[in-house]
Amino acid sequence: MMKRSFPLILASVTALVTAACSRSLPETVPAEEMERVYQEVKTPFKYGLVIPGQDGIATDSPSVFRKDGKWYMTYIIFDGQGYETWLAESPDLLEWKTLGRIMSFSDDGDWDQNQKAGYIALPDTRWGGSYGLEKYAGKYWMSYLGGSKTGYEAGTLAPGMAFTAGNPASAHEWDRLPFPTLSPKDGDASWWDDRVIYKNSVIRDPKCLTGHPFVMFYNAKGNAERIGMAVSDDMEHWQRLGKDPVLSHGDRGITGDAYLQRMGKLWVMFYFGFSWNDETAGKAWDSFACSYDLVHWTDWTGAPLIEPSEDFDSRYAHKPCMVKWKDVVYHFYCAVDDDDNRGIALATSRQLKNK
Repeated sequence: MMKRSFPLILASVTALVTAACSRSLPETVPAEEMERVYQEVKTPFKYGLVIPGQDGIATDSPSVFRKDGKWYMTYIIFDGQGYETWLAESPDLLEWKTLGRIMSFSDDGDWDQNQKAGYIALPDTRWGGSYGLEKYAGKYWMSYLGGSKTGYEAGTLAPGMAFTAGNPASAHEWDRLPFPTLSPKDGDASWWDDRVIYKNSVIRDPKCLTGHPFVMFYNAKGNAERIGMAVSDDMEHWQRLGKDPVLSHGDRGITGDAYLQRMGKLWVMFYFGFSWNDETAGKAWDSFACSYDLVHWTDWTGAPLIEPSEDFDSRYAHKPCMVKWKDVVYHFYCAVDDDDNRGIALATSRQLKNK
């Protein structure tokens, strides 16, 4: 019989102990705590578009980080062929300058040749923290939505992982693992994620509440679109956590695009909803849920954090990226108007000058 090495045994024991500890945490968040979070994160003042779409090209899915005293945003564009990922720079979170592409269309035969929609991984998740990026194995990391077919979210889509040993604040092509990290065709795909897997958000959990240091929240579609979890010990090999989604709103619409922040012992998942029922049919808005253990989530049932109200976001106001800096909350989101122009907009917790 093959003997297991001591490090593997120790890792298994550590995972079991950590999982047991996480089970002792409360599974629900009290209503007064949810209200406190809402009052902290609400952003009623719309600043306007900060990266508009141009010439029929849509901009989408902001992901913000800070490095060397400046702010940076990865975002995606869709030009008819598929998704590519770009980088922009800002001195103040308000005025943004595009620097260039960081994931482009690639050669025939790549599993992701026509779809590369990237989202920064391993950010400082502390609410009001540094918003810097953490390295792992000497590299910066970015998860992304990949696929080979041309068109809008066409074909079999799945998450992949990109990385760079260079400066994440410079516009250069990131390297990519040659395979998807999950797939709807996997043998362990479940009832809710066996058709398409969409946006994914990867964090490092310093307490390993799931028994693993790296956690991915991803939205996928069976009939409706829901948010579930995967975990990893090395950022390359991932496994689903559980057979069910962690956040869902019935059999219609979308619950998606998780963005995680940590407020002390409380985790906050910002996300967007779309067309959950007859009352919300055709509408898209941003909301949040809270958790002590990253697995059990209490949903906010009050007013949306953002919803359509202006000409530039009259159709949809959704897909949140939230930053608190110098006592101001900056809420970046995808704004879509009645003519289907899609750009990145900003709302704040205080009134700033209008764009």
